Amino acid sequence: MGVLEGLKPERVFYYFEEICKIPHGSYNVAAISDYCVSVAQSLNLEVRQDEEYNVVIRKPASEGYGEAPVLMLQGHLDMVCVKDAGVDFDFEKDGLNLVVEDGYVHAKGTTLGGDDGIAVAMGLAILEDNTIEHPELEVVFTTEEEVGMEGAIALDTADLKAKYLLNLDSEDEGHFLAGCAGGVKATSVLPMSCASAEGTAMTLHVHGLVGGHSGSEIDKGRANANILLGRLLFELHEALPFCIISVDGGDKDNAIPVDSKAEIVVSDEDIDEIQSLAAAFQEKVRSEFHVCDPVIAIDADVRAEGGYEVFSMALTEKVIFMLMQVPNGIQTMSADLPGLVESSLNLGVLETTEEGVAMTWAIRSSVKSLKELMKDKLRYMTEFLGGEMTFRGEYPEWSFNPDSKICALCKKIYEEQTGEEASIEMIHAGLECGLLSEKMPWLDMVSMGPEMHDIHTSRERLGIASVERTYNLVLTVLKEFKNYCN
Repeated sequence: MGVLEGLKPERVFYYFEEICKIPHGSYNVAAISDYCVSVAQSLNLEVRQDEEYNVVIRKPASEGYGEAPVLMLQGHLDMVCVKDAGVDFDFEKDGLNLVVEDGYVHAKGTTLGGDDGIAVAMGLAILEDNTIEHPELEVVFTTEEEVGMEGAIALDTADLKAKYLLNLDSEDEGHFLAGCAGGVKATSVLPMSCASAEGTAMTLHVHGLVGGHSGSEIDKGRANANILLGRLLFELHEALPFCIISVDGGDKDNAIPVDSKAEIVVSDEDIDEIQSLAAAFQEKVRSEFHVCDPVIAIDADVRAEGGYEVFSMALTEKVIFMLMQVPNGIQTMSADLPGLVESSLNLGVLETTEEGVAMTWAIRSSVKSLKELMKDKLRYMTEFLGGEMTFRGEYPEWSFNPDSKICALCKKIYEEQTGEEASIEMIHAGLECGLLSEKMPWLDMVSMGPEMHDIHTSRERLGIASVERTYNLVLTVLKEFKNYCN
């Protein structure tokens, strides 16, 4: 018996559980892509799969809908892979450990992948159900959305006929998205320069943070573990001498990092002072973030005495300088849409490699020139310090369309079904809609989805009742589509 058996809609949760059995983190999507192809083939539907493992499935219009425009249903196959410290779980080969609790589905100790597995589950359930009234459908599942939308970038749209797009990659029921930020990944590398040092090794560990999505939750005021580590290193550097062995923190550029470490070498006589300074720093940042990050922890643990290969003093100064000075978090707020973050960046990954110290950001903005400004700031600082800056996975913003017919239809049906007011909004996060609108500029698009919380963290959870309401909404949109969208 499946963990999700009995949850409604039954076939949606059946497919969601099947998907959760298949490891499908970014760059590990071949198996889930093949699974979607096999489902389509078992239903005798036209399907194609490309080299990036994108999947396009076509379903002919039901009776009476042959004259309606083609509608695309779209989501992505990959998930963010984050687990709690100490959890024995291999995202490359293990299926998720699902739990049903208090009206939600979550995974034990890991991300759930409701973002965006629930879209895939809904799409497959719609494809298999021949009782649904609908226009001709193009169901498109893309890959590597979470690492720069690489699947959508590579997707060949030449044979796609859709005039309207229903993207199922949102997490706030009743909030229909009609625009999003553009973005890019930025990586700075300060070249490695080594020296030798004798002394006692210590581990500085920033942990216990809440974290969250670096776009949609950047406005929550939560701390960034990598930035806090930089502040701690600066304060110690001002007080006493030490050498750095390594700095490492964060898993994903698009997740606010919750954990960051530095391995340092100190003199024995300075150990007590370092631990005292770390304890004082913990109290200070807990006070600063007492509402949104109340249990920040700063550890300063002694390891062993010996000889170590460490950063040169020049590299040490550069790393601390960059972590202290680099822009992070919200940069500008929209003047047109009150409350909307206009531009931001997130230092999501800090890593020591043989080549040097690498820092990776997710940059987002709904204004192209501001995105370029943030790129320039990072590049200028990196090059000034003798490092190298690279950018990849750039995707365009999706301009707000106040006259969207499919947005208006979704809003109308939601309000009729729930009796609650819906809203049409922009979001400060990247959606594949921006790339698809660039490739297919005629598309009228909306993004929607069921209630999800704390995506990109091990606390991610999916609202069961919201999935049922959202699925019923999608089915009603398909049914009424021909009367409102032409």
